[in-house]
Amino acid sequence: MLSTKVIYLLSGLGADKRVFEFLDLSAFTVSHIDWINPGENESLEAYARRLCAQITSNKPTLIGVSFGGMVAIEIAKHIPCEKVILISSAATKSEIPFYFRIAGKMRFHKLVPIQILKQVNSFTQWMFGTEGAEERALLKEIIQQTDIRFLRWAIDKIVSWRNLNTPPHVVKIHGTMDRILPATKADYQIEGGGHFMIVSKAAGLSVILHKQLAGPTNQT
Repeated sequence: MLSTKVIYLLSGLGADKRVFEFLDLSAFTVSHIDWINPGENESLEAYARRLCAQITSNKPTLIGVSFGGMVAIEIAKHIPCEKVILISSAATKSEIPFYFRIAGKMRFHKLVPIQILKQVNSFTQWMFGTEGAEERALLKEIIQQTDIRFLRWAIDKIVSWRNLNTPPHVVKIHGTMDRILPATKADYQIEGGGHFMIVSKAAGLSVILHKQLAGPTNQT
């Protein structure tokens, strides 16, 4: 029987819903939160506040992947949530690698040509931890189809994120081989999971998600 609980999904930088198709969420009603155009100097906090208009449930459950997890954390500051599930993401700025934070302070990311950001090669695939030709092709499509303006803005928000506090009822799922956001303390660790594990380790993730979505709020 389909659950009446609505699960809100937030994708990563590529703003691509296809990555969720590999998960088994068939028992739940899901709603994708669509990225909207950010203001030129809009903060992540203000952006998340505007996204709240897409959430119509009381005490929603959010699932955020990578950058989407960071946005979910900011949304949870404005809307009481039953649960916030982070996949390959960060809950506070201390979980962003120090070299990204240094790059943000020095504004190095502003100097990187957009052609490099949109380039997909063997190093990119290694960083994301893709497994097999299908995953490599999907990642390439996602990166190449990502809106340039949104990509620039989102990267700036990641490297300059200032959040210090984790909202209540946050569950973290991380891969042990994540090379983009290396694993910190997590409620669940997926052995061998890379940053693209929402695709490559979808079966194991689905088991964990079913446990979390069907269980009580404090279940880990």
